[in-house]
Amino acid sequence: MSKQTLDGGDLVVKCLLKEGVSKIFGIVGGELLTIYDAIERWGREEGIDTVMVRHEQAAGHMADAWARATGEIGVCMGTAGPGVTHLVPAVAAANADSIPVLIIGAQIARMFDDTGILQGGLDQIALMKPITKLQISVEHPYEIPHAIQRCIKTAMSGRKGPVFLELRETALVRNASEEDMRKIIDPNQYRAILRPAGNPEEIKRAINVLKTAKKPIIIAGGGVNASEGHNDLIKLSETYVIPTATSFNGVGTIGKDKKTFIGSKLTASAYRNAASEADVILSLGCSWNYTLFYGAPPIWDQTQKIIQVDIDPNEIGKNRPVNVSIIGDAKVVIQQLLKEMEESLPKEKISEWSEWNDYLQEIRKQDDLEIQKILKSKKLPMKPHRLVFEVLDFFPPDIQLVIDGGDIFVFTMDLINIKNRPPRSFFRSVSMGHLGTGIPYAIGVKIAKPDKIVVCITGDGSFMFTVQELETAVRLNLPIIVIIGNNCAWGMIKSNQKLNLGKRYCDVDFPPINYAEIARGFGCYVEKISKPEDIKPALQHAIDSKKPAVIDVDISFETPTAMKLLGLYKKNKGLLER
Repeated sequence: MSKQTLDGGDLVVKCLLKEGVSKIFGIVGGELLTIYDAIERWGREEGIDTVMVRHEQAAGHMADAWARATGEIGVCMGTAGPGVTHLVPAVAAANADSIPVLIIGAQIARMFDDTGILQGGLDQIALMKPITKLQISVEHPYEIPHAIQRCIKTAMSGRKGPVFLELRETALVRNASEEDMRKIIDPNQYRAILRPAGNPEEIKRAINVLKTAKKPIIIAGGGVNASEGHNDLIKLSETYVIPTATSFNGVGTIGKDKKTFIGSKLTASAYRNAASEADVILSLGCSWNYTLFYGAPPIWDQTQKIIQVDIDPNEIGKNRPVNVSIIGDAKVVIQQLLKEMEESLPKEKISEWSEWNDYLQEIRKQDDLEIQKILKSKKLPMKPHRLVFEVLDFFPPDIQLVIDGGDIFVFTMDLINIKNRPPRSFFRSVSMGHLGTGIPYAIGVKIAKPDKIVVCITGDGSFMFTVQELETAVRLNLPIIVIIGNNCAWGMIKSNQKLNLGKRYCDVDFPPINYAEIARGFGCYVEKISKPEDIKPALQHAIDSKKPAVIDVDISFETPTAMKLLGLYKKNKGLLER
Protein backbone atom coordinates (compact mmCIF):
# COMPACT_ATOMS: atom_id res chain seq x y z
CA MET A 1 0.00 0.00 0.00
CA SER A 2 1.17 3.55 -0.72
CA LYS A 3 2.72 5.38 2.23
CA GLN A 4 0.61 8.48 1.54
CA THR A 5 -1.89 9.58 4.17
CA LEU A 6 -4.96 7.34 4.10
CA ASP A 7 -8.47 8.75 3.62
CA GLY A 8 -12.01 7.48 3.96
CA GLY A 9 -11.81 5.81 0.56
CA ASP A 10 -8.90 3.67 1.75
CA LEU A 11 -10.89 2.78 4.86
CA VAL A 12 -13.87 1.60 2.78
CA VAL A 13 -11.66 -0.65 0.67
CA LYS A 14 -9.91 -2.06 3.75
CA CYS A 15 -13.29 -2.90 5.30
CA LEU A 16 -14.55 -4.61 2.16
CA LEU A 17 -11.39 -6.69 1.84
CA LYS A 18 -11.81 -7.87 5.44
CA GLU A 19 -15.30 -9.10 4.43
CA GLY A 20 -13.88 -11.05 1.48
CA VAL A 21 -15.31 -8.72 -1.19
CA SER A 22 -13.41 -9.06 -4.47
CA LYS A 23 -15.68 -7.24 -6.96
CA ILE A 24 -17.43 -3.87 -6.89
CA PHE A 25 -19.87 -3.15 -9.72
CA GLY A 26 -20.58 0.44 -10.71
CA ILE A 27 -19.70 3.64 -12.55
CA VAL A 28 -17.08 6.00 -11.23
CA GLY A 29 -18.49 9.32 -9.96
CA GLY A 30 -17.19 12.51 -8.39
CA GLU A 31 -17.83 11.77 -4.72
CA LEU A 32 -16.66 8.16 -5.11
CA LEU A 33 -13.23 9.00 -6.51
CA THR A 34 -11.29 8.26 -3.33
CA ILE A 35 -12.64 4.68 -3.27
CA TYR A 36 -11.66 4.10 -6.88
CA ASP A 37 -8.28 5.74 -6.26
CA ALA A 38 -7.59 3.42 -3.31
CA ILE A 39 -8.36 0.43 -5.49
CA GLU A 40 -6.10 1.77 -8.24
CA ARG A 41 -3.23 2.55 -5.84
CA TRP A 42 -3.18 -0.69 -3.86
CA GLY A 43 -6.54 -2.48 -3.75
CA ARG A 44 -6.12 -4.67 -6.84
CA GLU A 45 -2.87 -6.03 -5.48
CA GLU A 46 -4.71 -7.12 -2.34
CA GLY A 47 -7.59 -8.78 -4.21
CA ILE A 48 -10.37 -6.27 -4.90
CA ASP A 49 -11.37 -4.97 -8.32
CA THR A 50 -13.97 -2.79 -10.01
CA VAL A 51 -16.32 -3.78 -12.82
CA MET A 52 -17.29 -0.77 -14.92
CA VAL A 53 -20.80 -0.92 -16.36
CA ARG A 54 -22.72 1.36 -18.74
CA HIS A 55 -25.68 2.02 -16.42
CA GLU A 56 -25.92 1.79 -12.64
CA GLN A 57 -29.05 -0.38 -12.85
CA ALA A 58 -26.90 -3.03 -14.50
CA ALA A 59 -24.34 -2.69 -11.69
CA GLY A 60 -27.05 -3.51 -9.17
CA HIS A 61 -28.22 -6.51 -11.18
CA MET A 62 -24.65 -7.80 -11.53
CA ALA A 63 -24.08 -7.53 -7.77
CA ASP A 64 -27.38 -9.35 -7.26
CA ALA A 65 -26.33 -12.14 -9.67
CA TRP A 66 -22.93 -12.41 -8.00
CA ALA A 67 -24.65 -13.00 -4.66
CA ARG A 68 -27.03 -15.59 -6.14
CA ALA A 69 -24.16 -17.43 -7.82
CA THR A 70 -21.71 -17.45 -4.90
CA GLY A 71 -23.77 -17.14 -1.72
CA GLU A 72 -21.60 -14.15 -0.80
CA ILE A 73 -22.68 -10.53 -0.54
CA GLY A 74 -22.69 -8.53 -3.77
CA VAL A 75 -21.47 -4.93 -3.80
CA CYS A 76 -22.41 -2.07 -6.13
CA MET A 77 -21.89 1.69 -6.08
CA GLY A 78 -23.55 4.79 -7.43
CA THR A 79 -22.59 8.42 -7.13
CA ALA A 80 -24.78 11.08 -5.53
CA GLY A 81 -28.19 11.77 -7.08
CA PRO A 82 -28.58 10.09 -10.47
CA GLY A 83 -26.12 7.30 -9.67
CA VAL A 84 -28.16 6.24 -6.65
CA THR A 85 -31.53 6.69 -8.36
CA HIS A 86 -30.38 4.56 -11.31
CA LEU A 87 -29.71 1.74 -8.85
CA VAL A 88 -33.29 1.68 -7.52
CA PRO A 89 -34.80 -0.86 -9.98
CA ALA A 90 -32.03 -3.36 -9.29
CA VAL A 91 -32.25 -2.88 -5.53
CA ALA A 92 -36.01 -3.48 -5.64
CA ALA A 93 -35.49 -6.73 -7.55
CA ALA A 94 -32.86 -7.96 -5.07
CA ASN A 95 -35.06 -7.02 -2.15
CA ALA A 96 -38.04 -8.93 -3.54
CA ASP A 97 -35.97 -12.12 -3.81
CA SER A 98 -34.06 -11.69 -0.50
CA ILE A 99 -30.62 -11.30 -2.10
CA PRO A 100 -27.81 -9.83 0.04
CA VAL A 101 -26.37 -6.76 -1.70
CA LEU A 102 -24.45 -3.84 -0.21
CA ILE A 103 -25.40 -0.68 -2.08
CA ILE A 104 -22.89 2.12 -1.54
CA GLY A 105 -24.22 5.52 -2.52
CA ALA A 106 -22.29 8.75 -2.40
CA GLN A 107 -23.85 11.93 -1.02
CA ILE A 108 -22.83 15.58 -1.06
CA ALA A 109 -21.19 17.03 2.04
CA ARG A 110 -23.73 18.28 4.57
CA MET A 111 -22.36 21.83 4.27
CA PHE A 112 -23.86 21.91 0.76
CA ASP A 113 -27.36 20.85 1.79
CA ASP A 114 -30.06 23.21 0.54
CA THR A 115 -27.60 25.16 -1.64
CA GLY A 116 -28.72 23.87 -5.03
CA ILE A 117 -25.43 22.07 -5.61
CA LEU A 118 -25.25 19.70 -8.57
CA GLN A 119 -26.80 16.27 -7.79
CA GLY A 120 -27.70 17.31 -4.25
CA GLY A 121 -30.99 17.82 -2.48
CA LEU A 122 -32.20 14.23 -2.71
CA ASP A 123 -33.15 12.30 0.43
CA GLN A 124 -31.51 9.04 -0.62
CA ILE A 125 -32.15 7.36 2.72
CA ALA A 126 -35.90 7.86 2.28
CA LEU A 127 -35.64 6.67 -1.32
CA MET A 128 -34.03 3.39 -0.29
CA LYS A 129 -36.04 2.74 2.86
CA PRO A 130 -38.88 0.70 1.28
CA ILE A 131 -36.51 -1.58 -0.66
CA THR A 132 -33.63 -2.25 1.75
CA LYS A 133 -33.31 -3.88 5.18
CA LEU A 134 -31.13 -1.08 6.60
CA GLN A 135 -30.10 2.44 5.64
CA ILE A 136 -27.10 4.22 7.20
CA SER A 137 -25.62 7.63 6.43
CA VAL A 138 -22.01 8.36 7.39
CA GLU A 139 -20.32 11.77 7.65
CA HIS A 140 -16.87 11.02 9.10
CA PRO A 141 -14.20 8.41 8.37
CA TYR A 142 -14.25 7.02 11.92
CA GLU A 143 -17.87 5.90 11.36
CA ILE A 144 -17.08 3.79 8.29
CA PRO A 145 -15.93 0.46 9.84
CA HIS A 146 -18.88 0.12 12.17
CA ALA A 147 -21.32 1.23 9.44
CA ILE A 148 -20.05 -1.39 6.95
CA GLN A 149 -20.13 -4.08 9.63
CA ARG A 150 -23.74 -3.21 10.55
CA CYS A 151 -24.74 -3.25 6.90
CA ILE A 152 -23.21 -6.61 6.10
CA LYS A 153 -24.44 -8.14 9.35
CA THR A 154 -27.98 -7.07 8.48
CA ALA A 155 -27.74 -8.16 4.84
CA MET A 156 -26.48 -11.65 5.71
CA SER A 157 -28.56 -12.34 8.84
CA GLY A 158 -32.05 -13.81 9.03
CA ARG A 159 -33.90 -13.37 5.79
CA LYS A 160 -31.15 -11.92 3.63
CA GLY A 161 -31.55 -8.78 1.60
CA PRO A 162 -30.01 -5.54 0.32
CA VAL A 163 -28.75 -2.73 2.55
CA PHE A 164 -27.89 0.88 1.74
CA LEU A 165 -24.78 2.70 2.94
CA GLU A 166 -24.69 6.42 2.16
CA LEU A 167 -21.23 7.97 2.35
CA ARG A 168 -21.10 11.75 2.62
CA GLU A 169 -18.19 13.29 0.73
CA THR A 170 -16.67 14.37 4.05
CA ALA A 171 -16.42 10.71 5.10
CA LEU A 172 -14.49 9.84 1.96
CA VAL A 173 -12.05 12.73 1.48
CA ARG A 174 -10.98 13.34 5.06
CA ASN A 175 -8.00 11.53 6.57
CA ALA A 176 -8.40 8.18 8.32
CA SER A 177 -6.41 7.49 11.47
CA GLU A 178 -4.69 4.36 12.71
CA GLU A 179 -7.44 4.14 15.34
CA ASP A 180 -10.01 4.03 12.53
CA MET A 181 -8.10 1.15 10.93
CA ARG A 182 -8.09 -0.80 14.20
CA LYS A 183 -11.90 -0.79 14.14
CA ILE A 184 -11.82 -3.19 11.17
CA ILE A 185 -12.40 -6.60 12.76
CA ASP A 186 -13.03 -10.14 11.52
CA PRO A 187 -16.66 -10.98 10.61
CA ASN A 188 -16.91 -13.69 13.27
CA GLN A 189 -16.23 -11.03 15.91
CA TYR A 190 -19.39 -9.08 15.21
CA ARG A 191 -21.96 -11.39 13.59
CA ALA A 192 -23.26 -14.89 14.14
CA ILE A 193 -21.74 -17.52 11.89
CA LEU A 194 -23.88 -20.50 12.98
CA ARG A 195 -27.39 -20.74 11.53
CA PRO A 196 -30.49 -20.50 13.78
CA ALA A 197 -32.25 -23.76 14.65
CA GLY A 198 -35.96 -24.38 15.00
CA ASN A 199 -37.77 -24.73 18.32
CA PRO A 200 -37.49 -28.41 19.42
CA GLU A 201 -41.15 -28.51 20.48
CA GLU A 202 -42.25 -27.35 17.04
CA ILE A 203 -40.01 -29.98 15.46
CA LYS A 204 -41.84 -32.65 17.47
CA ARG A 205 -45.22 -31.18 16.50
CA ALA A 206 -44.17 -31.34 12.85
CA ILE A 207 -43.29 -35.03 13.19
CA ASN A 208 -46.64 -35.73 14.84
CA VAL A 209 -48.41 -34.15 11.86
CA LEU A 210 -46.27 -36.18 9.44
CA LYS A 211 -47.26 -39.36 11.29
CA THR A 212 -50.86 -38.71 10.20
CA ALA A 213 -49.91 -38.16 6.55
CA LYS A 214 -50.85 -40.60 3.83
CA LYS A 215 -49.88 -38.34 0.94
CA PRO A 216 -47.22 -35.84 2.08
CA ILE A 217 -45.17 -33.60 -0.21
CA ILE A 218 -42.22 -31.26 0.29
CA ILE A 219 -41.92 -27.90 -1.42
CA ALA A 220 -38.39 -26.48 -1.37
CA GLY A 221 -37.91 -22.75 -1.88
CA GLY A 222 -35.19 -20.15 -2.05
CA GLY A 223 -34.51 -20.59 1.64
CA VAL A 224 -33.03 -24.02 0.92
CA ASN A 225 -30.75 -22.48 -1.70
CA ALA A 226 -29.76 -19.65 0.64
CA SER A 227 -28.87 -22.06 3.44
CA GLU A 228 -26.97 -24.48 1.18
CA GLY A 229 -29.40 -27.16 2.29
CA HIS A 230 -29.57 -29.09 -0.99
CA ASN A 231 -27.95 -32.31 0.20
CA ASP A 232 -29.98 -32.34 3.40
CA LEU A 233 -33.19 -31.86 1.43
CA ILE A 234 -32.34 -34.76 -0.88
CA LYS A 235 -31.55 -36.98 2.10
CA LEU A 236 -34.90 -36.15 3.72
CA SER A 237 -36.83 -36.65 0.50
CA GLU A 238 -35.18 -39.88 -0.61
CA THR A 239 -34.76 -41.53 2.79
CA TYR A 240 -38.47 -41.19 3.57
CA VAL A 241 -39.67 -41.27 -0.06
CA ILE A 242 -41.55 -37.98 0.20
CA PRO A 243 -42.43 -36.50 -3.24
CA THR A 244 -40.63 -33.17 -3.55
CA ALA A 245 -41.25 -30.13 -5.70
CA THR A 246 -39.58 -26.72 -5.75
CA SER A 247 -40.69 -23.15 -6.07
CA PHE A 248 -39.07 -21.03 -8.79
CA ASN A 249 -36.46 -19.74 -6.32
CA GLY A 250 -35.89 -23.32 -5.18
CA VAL A 251 -34.92 -24.61 -8.63
CA GLY A 252 -31.77 -26.72 -8.32
CA THR A 253 -32.31 -27.80 -4.72
CA ILE A 254 -33.29 -31.27 -5.99
CA GLY A 255 -32.76 -32.64 -9.50
CA LYS A 256 -34.94 -34.62 -11.88
CA ASP A 257 -32.65 -37.66 -11.46
CA LYS A 258 -33.95 -38.11 -7.91
CA LYS A 259 -36.64 -40.74 -7.50
CA THR A 260 -38.88 -38.38 -5.51
CA PHE A 261 -38.69 -35.24 -7.68
CA ILE A 262 -42.05 -34.08 -9.08
CA GLY A 263 -41.31 -30.71 -10.70
CA SER A 264 -40.63 -27.00 -10.40
CA LYS A 265 -43.81 -25.59 -11.94
CA LEU A 266 -47.38 -26.06 -10.83
CA THR A 267 -48.63 -26.67 -14.35
CA ALA A 268 -46.54 -29.87 -14.56
CA SER A 269 -48.70 -33.00 -14.39
CA ALA A 270 -47.30 -34.60 -11.22
CA TYR A 271 -46.86 -31.31 -9.37
CA ARG A 272 -50.41 -30.21 -10.04
CA ASN A 273 -51.86 -33.56 -8.98
CA ALA A 274 -49.76 -33.48 -5.83
CA ALA A 275 -50.99 -29.97 -5.03
CA SER A 276 -54.62 -31.04 -5.17
CA GLU A 277 -54.28 -34.50 -3.56
CA ALA A 278 -51.62 -34.15 -0.84
CA ASP A 279 -52.83 -34.17 2.75
CA VAL A 280 -49.68 -32.74 4.43
CA ILE A 281 -47.30 -30.18 2.94
CA LEU A 282 -43.84 -29.54 4.35
CA SER A 283 -42.95 -26.04 3.12
CA LEU A 284 -39.22 -25.35 3.38
CA GLY A 285 -38.14 -21.73 2.89
CA CYS A 286 -40.65 -20.83 0.21
CA SER A 287 -43.09 -17.93 -0.11
CA TRP A 288 -46.70 -18.78 -0.85
CA ASN A 289 -46.91 -16.09 -3.50
CA TYR A 290 -47.94 -16.07 -7.15
CA THR A 291 -45.36 -18.76 -8.00
CA LEU A 292 -47.38 -21.20 -5.88
CA PHE A 293 -50.71 -19.62 -6.89
CA TYR A 294 -51.00 -18.36 -3.30
CA GLY A 295 -51.93 -21.84 -2.04
CA ALA A 296 -55.42 -21.10 -3.30
CA PRO A 297 -58.13 -23.12 -5.07
CA PRO A 298 -58.66 -24.54 -7.60
CA ILE A 299 -55.01 -25.70 -7.54
CA TRP A 300 -54.67 -26.44 -3.82
CA ASP A 301 -56.95 -28.41 -1.51
CA GLN A 302 -57.86 -26.20 1.44
CA THR A 303 -58.06 -29.09 3.94
CA GLN A 304 -54.34 -29.81 3.67
CA LYS A 305 -52.19 -29.51 6.79
CA ILE A 306 -49.25 -27.13 6.37
CA ILE A 307 -45.90 -27.36 8.17
CA GLN A 308 -44.12 -24.13 7.29
CA VAL A 309 -40.40 -23.61 7.86
CA ASP A 310 -38.97 -20.14 7.26
CA ILE A 311 -36.28 -17.93 8.68
CA ASP A 312 -38.60 -14.92 8.40
CA PRO A 313 -41.57 -14.90 10.82
CA ASN A 314 -43.43 -12.56 8.47
CA GLU A 315 -43.72 -15.35 5.89
CA ILE A 316 -45.51 -17.71 8.27
CA GLY A 317 -49.18 -18.07 7.38
CA LYS A 318 -49.04 -15.65 4.46
CA ASN A 319 -51.92 -16.59 2.11
CA ARG A 320 -52.29 -20.05 3.74
CA PRO A 321 -53.00 -20.79 7.43
CA VAL A 322 -50.48 -23.22 8.92
CA ASN A 323 -50.72 -26.10 11.38
CA VAL A 324 -47.08 -25.98 12.50
CA SER A 325 -44.71 -23.03 12.16
CA ILE A 326 -40.94 -23.40 12.57
CA ILE A 327 -38.75 -20.31 12.54
CA GLY A 328 -35.20 -21.22 11.56
CA ASP A 329 -32.63 -21.82 8.86
CA ALA A 330 -33.86 -24.38 6.32
CA LYS A 331 -30.70 -26.51 6.39
CA VAL A 332 -30.58 -26.70 10.18
CA VAL A 333 -34.30 -27.43 10.50
CA ILE A 334 -34.09 -30.22 7.91
CA GLN A 335 -31.27 -31.76 9.95
CA GLN A 336 -33.43 -31.48 13.08
CA LEU A 337 -36.36 -33.12 11.29
CA LEU A 338 -34.13 -35.95 10.07
CA LYS A 339 -32.89 -36.66 13.59
CA GLU A 340 -36.39 -36.65 15.07
CA MET A 341 -37.82 -38.75 12.24
CA GLU A 342 -35.10 -41.34 12.69
CA GLU A 343 -36.04 -41.64 16.33
CA SER A 344 -39.83 -41.51 16.23
CA LEU A 345 -41.36 -41.89 12.76
CA PRO A 346 -42.90 -45.35 12.17
CA LYS A 347 -40.93 -47.15 9.46
CA GLU A 348 -44.11 -48.42 7.78
CA LYS A 349 -44.74 -44.82 6.71
CA ILE A 350 -41.94 -45.20 4.17
CA SER A 351 -43.78 -48.01 2.40
CA GLU A 352 -47.03 -46.03 2.45
CA TRP A 353 -45.36 -42.93 1.07
CA SER A 354 -43.51 -44.99 -1.56
CA GLU A 355 -46.83 -45.99 -3.12
CA TRP A 356 -47.89 -42.35 -3.20
CA ASN A 357 -44.59 -41.39 -4.81
CA ASP A 358 -44.89 -44.18 -7.40
CA TYR A 359 -48.32 -42.86 -8.35
CA LEU A 360 -46.95 -39.35 -8.92
CA GLN A 361 -43.90 -40.59 -10.81
CA GLU A 362 -46.18 -42.42 -13.24
CA ILE A 363 -48.12 -39.21 -13.83
CA ARG A 364 -44.86 -37.34 -14.32
CA LYS A 365 -44.24 -39.37 -17.47
CA GLN A 366 -47.03 -37.39 -19.14
CA ASP A 367 -44.77 -34.33 -19.24
CA ASP A 368 -42.26 -36.25 -21.37
CA LEU A 369 -45.05 -37.00 -23.86
CA GLU A 370 -45.77 -33.28 -24.12
CA ILE A 371 -42.15 -32.69 -25.12
CA GLN A 372 -42.57 -35.09 -28.03
CA LYS A 373 -45.50 -33.00 -29.25
CA ILE A 374 -43.27 -29.92 -29.19
CA LEU A 375 -40.65 -31.63 -31.36
CA LYS A 376 -43.24 -32.62 -33.96
CA SER A 377 -44.35 -29.04 -34.55
CA LYS A 378 -43.22 -27.70 -37.94
CA LYS A 379 -45.02 -24.36 -37.80
CA LEU A 380 -43.22 -21.09 -38.57
CA PRO A 381 -42.71 -18.83 -36.76
CA MET A 382 -41.79 -21.62 -34.36
CA LYS A 383 -43.58 -22.05 -31.07
CA PRO A 384 -41.74 -20.62 -28.03
CA HIS A 385 -41.52 -24.08 -26.45
CA ARG A 386 -39.59 -25.34 -29.46
CA LEU A 387 -36.96 -22.62 -29.06
CA VAL A 388 -36.60 -23.33 -25.35
CA PHE A 389 -36.34 -27.08 -25.88
CA GLU A 390 -33.63 -26.77 -28.54
CA VAL A 391 -31.58 -24.50 -26.26
CA LEU A 392 -31.90 -26.58 -23.09
CA ASP A 393 -31.41 -29.85 -24.96
CA PHE A 394 -28.17 -28.61 -26.55
CA PHE A 395 -26.30 -27.57 -23.40
CA PRO A 396 -24.99 -29.78 -20.57
CA PRO A 397 -26.97 -29.75 -17.30
CA ASP A 398 -24.45 -27.58 -15.46
CA ILE A 399 -24.92 -24.47 -17.60
CA GLN A 400 -25.69 -21.32 -15.67
CA LEU A 401 -29.16 -20.43 -16.93
CA VAL A 402 -30.39 -16.83 -16.79
CA ILE A 403 -33.99 -16.10 -17.76
CA ASP A 404 -35.34 -12.63 -18.47
CA GLY A 405 -38.65 -11.45 -19.82
CA GLY A 406 -42.29 -12.27 -19.21
CA ASP A 407 -43.87 -15.01 -21.31
CA ILE A 408 -40.50 -16.39 -22.41
CA PHE A 409 -39.76 -17.05 -18.74
CA VAL A 410 -43.02 -18.98 -18.37
CA PHE A 411 -42.31 -21.05 -21.48
CA THR A 412 -38.80 -21.78 -20.21
CA MET A 413 -40.13 -22.88 -16.82
CA ASP A 414 -42.40 -25.35 -18.61
CA LEU A 415 -39.25 -27.17 -19.74
CA ILE A 416 -36.84 -26.31 -16.94
CA ASN A 417 -36.66 -29.94 -15.78
CA ILE A 418 -35.79 -31.70 -19.03
CA LYS A 419 -32.28 -31.97 -17.54
CA ASN A 420 -30.87 -31.82 -14.03
CA ARG A 421 -30.44 -28.36 -12.64
CA PRO A 422 -27.59 -28.04 -10.10
CA PRO A 423 -27.84 -25.70 -7.08
CA ARG A 424 -27.17 -22.01 -7.74
CA SER A 425 -27.36 -22.45 -11.52
CA PHE A 426 -30.72 -20.74 -12.19
CA PHE A 427 -31.05 -16.96 -12.18
CA ARG A 428 -34.28 -15.02 -12.45
CA SER A 429 -35.90 -12.00 -10.82
CA VAL A 430 -38.79 -14.11 -9.55
CA SER A 431 -40.74 -12.04 -7.06
CA MET A 432 -40.46 -8.69 -8.84
CA GLY A 433 -40.64 -10.20 -12.33
CA HIS A 434 -38.18 -7.53 -13.32
CA LEU A 435 -37.39 -7.01 -17.03
CA GLY A 436 -33.84 -6.16 -18.07
CA THR A 437 -31.98 -8.43 -15.65
CA GLY A 438 -30.87 -10.89 -18.34
CA ILE A 439 -27.66 -9.43 -19.74
CA PRO A 440 -26.42 -8.00 -16.40
CA TYR A 441 -27.23 -11.23 -14.56
CA ALA A 442 -25.35 -13.19 -17.21
CA ILE A 443 -22.32 -10.93 -16.85
CA GLY A 444 -22.38 -11.11 -13.04
CA VAL A 445 -22.66 -14.90 -13.12
CA LYS A 446 -19.88 -15.27 -15.69
CA ILE A 447 -17.55 -13.14 -13.53
CA ALA A 448 -18.45 -15.27 -10.51
CA LYS A 449 -18.12 -18.57 -12.41
CA PRO A 450 -15.70 -17.97 -15.29
CA ASP A 451 -15.34 -21.68 -16.11
CA LYS A 452 -19.07 -22.26 -16.62
CA ILE A 453 -21.15 -21.73 -19.76
CA VAL A 454 -23.59 -18.89 -19.09
CA VAL A 455 -26.75 -18.77 -21.20
CA CYS A 456 -29.43 -16.10 -21.10
CA ILE A 457 -32.89 -16.61 -22.59
CA THR A 458 -34.71 -13.31 -23.00
CA GLY A 459 -37.58 -11.68 -24.84
CA ASP A 460 -37.32 -8.96 -27.44
CA GLY A 461 -38.85 -6.48 -25.00
CA SER A 462 -36.63 -7.26 -22.03
CA PHE A 463 -33.49 -7.44 -24.20
CA MET A 464 -33.67 -3.72 -24.91
CA PHE A 465 -33.80 -2.64 -21.26
CA THR A 466 -30.07 -3.21 -20.69
CA VAL A 467 -28.77 -3.80 -24.21
CA GLN A 468 -25.91 -1.35 -23.58
CA GLU A 469 -24.28 -3.91 -21.28
CA LEU A 470 -23.27 -5.93 -24.33
CA GLU A 471 -20.40 -3.44 -24.51
CA THR A 472 -19.43 -4.43 -20.96
CA ALA A 473 -19.39 -8.10 -21.95
CA VAL A 474 -17.27 -7.38 -25.04
CA ARG A 475 -14.85 -5.11 -23.17
CA LEU A 476 -14.33 -7.68 -20.43
CA ASN A 477 -14.17 -10.56 -22.93
CA LEU A 478 -16.99 -12.49 -21.27
CA PRO A 479 -18.40 -15.08 -23.72
CA ILE A 480 -21.99 -15.14 -22.51
CA ILE A 481 -24.66 -16.43 -24.90
CA VAL A 482 -27.91 -14.45 -25.19
CA ILE A 483 -30.88 -16.00 -27.01
CA ILE A 484 -33.77 -13.68 -27.89
CA GLY A 485 -37.28 -15.07 -28.34
CA ASN A 486 -38.51 -12.48 -30.81
CA ASN A 487 -42.31 -12.36 -31.08
CA CYS A 488 -42.53 -8.62 -31.82
CA ALA A 489 -44.60 -7.94 -28.69
CA TRP A 490 -44.81 -7.35 -24.98
CA GLY A 491 -45.97 -10.96 -24.81
CA MET A 492 -47.30 -11.22 -21.26
CA ILE A 493 -49.33 -8.02 -21.54
CA LYS A 494 -50.65 -9.05 -24.94
CA SER A 495 -51.75 -12.37 -23.42
CA ASN A 496 -53.64 -10.48 -20.73
CA GLN A 497 -55.40 -8.37 -23.32
CA LYS A 498 -56.19 -11.52 -25.29
CA LEU A 499 -57.68 -13.36 -22.31
CA ASN A 500 -59.47 -10.57 -20.48
CA LEU A 501 -60.00 -7.63 -22.83
CA GLY A 502 -61.46 -9.15 -25.95
CA LYS A 503 -58.19 -9.07 -27.92
CA ARG A 504 -58.20 -5.28 -27.92
CA TYR A 505 -54.42 -4.92 -28.28
CA CYS A 506 -53.07 -1.56 -27.20
CA ASP A 507 -49.38 -0.57 -27.13
CA VAL A 508 -48.11 -4.17 -27.12
CA ASP A 509 -46.79 -4.74 -30.66
CA PHE A 510 -43.29 -3.98 -32.01
CA PRO A 511 -42.15 -3.69 -35.61
CA PRO A 512 -39.85 -6.51 -36.80
CA ILE A 513 -36.35 -5.59 -35.62
CA ASN A 514 -33.10 -7.41 -36.31
CA TYR A 515 -31.58 -7.37 -32.83
CA ALA A 516 -28.63 -9.39 -34.06
CA GLU A 517 -27.49 -6.41 -36.11
CA ILE A 518 -27.65 -4.20 -33.02
CA ALA A 519 -25.47 -6.68 -31.14
CA ARG A 520 -23.05 -6.87 -34.06
CA GLY A 521 -22.34 -3.17 -33.56
CA PHE A 522 -21.15 -3.90 -30.04
CA GLY A 523 -18.71 -6.52 -31.33
CA CYS A 524 -20.70 -9.65 -30.47
CA TYR A 525 -20.94 -12.83 -32.50
CA VAL A 526 -24.50 -12.83 -33.92
CA GLU A 527 -26.99 -14.88 -35.89
CA LYS A 528 -30.56 -14.17 -36.95
CA ILE A 529 -32.57 -17.38 -37.44
CA SER A 530 -36.16 -18.51 -37.92
CA LYS A 531 -36.00 -22.32 -38.32
CA PRO A 532 -35.78 -24.76 -35.38
CA GLU A 533 -33.10 -26.84 -37.09
CA ASP A 534 -30.80 -23.79 -37.16
CA ILE A 535 -30.82 -23.23 -33.40
CA LYS A 536 -28.30 -25.86 -32.28
CA PRO A 537 -25.77 -25.07 -35.05
CA ALA A 538 -26.04 -21.38 -34.09
CA LEU A 539 -25.35 -22.24 -30.44
CA GLN A 540 -22.27 -24.22 -31.44
CA HIS A 541 -21.07 -21.31 -33.58
CA ALA A 542 -21.55 -19.02 -30.59
CA ILE A 543 -19.40 -21.25 -28.37
CA ASP A 544 -16.73 -21.58 -31.05
CA SER A 545 -16.55 -17.79 -31.49
CA LYS A 546 -15.33 -17.39 -27.87
CA LYS A 547 -17.06 -14.00 -27.90
CA PRO A 548 -20.21 -12.64 -26.32
CA ALA A 549 -22.94 -13.91 -28.62
CA VAL A 550 -26.50 -12.88 -29.45
CA ILE A 551 -28.86 -15.19 -31.35
CA ASP A 552 -32.12 -13.55 -32.45
CA VAL A 553 -34.84 -16.17 -33.04
CA ASP A 554 -38.25 -15.52 -34.57
CA ILE A 555 -41.05 -17.15 -32.54
CA SER A 556 -44.84 -17.01 -32.63
CA PHE A 557 -46.98 -15.16 -30.12
CA GLU A 558 -48.52 -17.72 -27.75
CA THR A 559 -50.32 -17.53 -24.41
CA PRO A 560 -48.85 -19.73 -21.63
CA THR A 561 -51.09 -22.03 -19.61
CA ALA A 562 -49.97 -20.30 -16.43
CA MET A 563 -51.53 -17.04 -17.63
CA LYS A 564 -54.88 -18.79 -17.95
CA LEU A 565 -54.56 -20.18 -14.42
CA LEU A 566 -53.74 -16.74 -13.04
CA GLY A 567 -56.85 -15.38 -14.72
CA LEU A 568 -58.88 -18.17 -13.11
CA TYR A 569 -57.46 -17.27 -9.70
CA LYS A 570 -58.37 -13.60 -10.15
CA LYS A 571 -61.85 -14.59 -11.29
CA ASN A 572 -62.31 -16.68 -8.14
CA LYS A 573 -61.29 -13.63 -6.11
CA GLY A 574 -64.01 -11.61 -7.80
CA LEU A 575 -61.54 -9.30 -9.53
CA LEU A 576 -62.80 -10.09 -13.03
CA GLU A 577 -66.50 -9.75 -12.28
CA ARG A 578 -68.23 -7.32 -14.61
